[in-house]
Amino acid sequence: MNNSQLLYALALQAVPNIGDITAKKLILHCGSPETVFKESKASLLKIEGIGTQTIKNITASKHLKSAEKELTFMEKESIQGLYFEDSGYPFKLKHCVDGPIVLFQKGSIDWKNHPIISIVGARKMTTYGLAQCEKIIETLAVFNPIIVSGFAYGTDITAHKAALKHQLQTVGCMAQGLQHTYPKSHLKYRNLIENQGGFVTDFWSTAAMDPSNFLRRNRLIAGLSEATIVIESAEKGGSLVTAALALDYNREVFALPGRITDSQSRGCHNLIKTKNAHLVSMPADIPYVLNWSLETQKRVVQKKLFIELSSDEKIIYNYLKKEEKSALDVIAIACEIPTSKAAYLLLNLELKGVCRPLPGKEFELV
Repeated sequence: MNNSQLLYALALQAVPNIGDITAKKLILHCGSPETVFKESKASLLKIEGIGTQTIKNITASKHLKSAEKELTFMEKESIQGLYFEDSGYPFKLKHCVDGPIVLFQKGSIDWKNHPIISIVGARKMTTYGLAQCEKIIETLAVFNPIIVSGFAYGTDITAHKAALKHQLQTVGCMAQGLQHTYPKSHLKYRNLIENQGGFVTDFWSTAAMDPSNFLRRNRLIAGLSEATIVIESAEKGGSLVTAALALDYNREVFALPGRITDSQSRGCHNLIKTKNAHLVSMPADIPYVLNWSLETQKRVVQKKLFIELSSDEKIIYNYLKKEEKSALDVIAIACEIPTSKAAYLLLNLELKGVCRPLPGKEFELV
């Protein structure tokens, strides 16, 4: 989108009482953001839900002036404005009825040809939740996904840091203009994330910081991805709001179980109990349910094989390297590993692109 059209899209965002759904309705009727401001009053009145007060708001000249200031600010701060009909606009978000007509983005995000996963959870996470969050991202890394979260305390920053560790793109959804960092203690992660992903928001630089912004921000977290993973949650909380939004968008939701006595897992247990989320019994459940295929991924793991394999995985790898192929039960006996654990390890090796299953529960190296 050229700057002229982006200017009018921003101006439409600035009109009071016109949300993204109504804005899209106006653009569809008129043909473009610019023609919305040039359309006759009689034509606009034909649109369902558009009354005289809305038209009066649209025709006020101050909105274009505000848009000019915001566009100047964006250019100064190297912030991109992604229009919802542009090819560069995130594909999944484009299919959300209330996705922003302009998404502000800063960093080096490549939205194309990557699976996208959102990870949310408690701000005061347990050591169990932290370890499982890191393990999930470590397992998914072979698929080269983009990890989306909210840049907040606890689960969010754990997910971002784990993505950085495994050289994955990570995207922080912000509840304010992109010139601000919240919480301020996370400022040290800004450059790292912008160099290996970036930040998005639909809040202008002039937006006031307000707790209610987080609810609006959550729709971006849910809408950008094909699935949302809830690591930990109490009975109520923002993570459950994000999960509900993901379900409304017809996306998959996963929840990590904890002990039945853990208050930080009650929200996850309720999601699983009500069949609103898939149970994550092991990280490999996620790509299995989503039907991700390693054949479509370009990440080569063999070059870093012994860095990425656990000690038990190395035992199985070395055994298969010697035997060429073998059955699950034989592998378990030869490697002195319980069959159930061997099955889990073989699945991990398959997900890492190291081995593949054969008929008759046999396995061989790739």
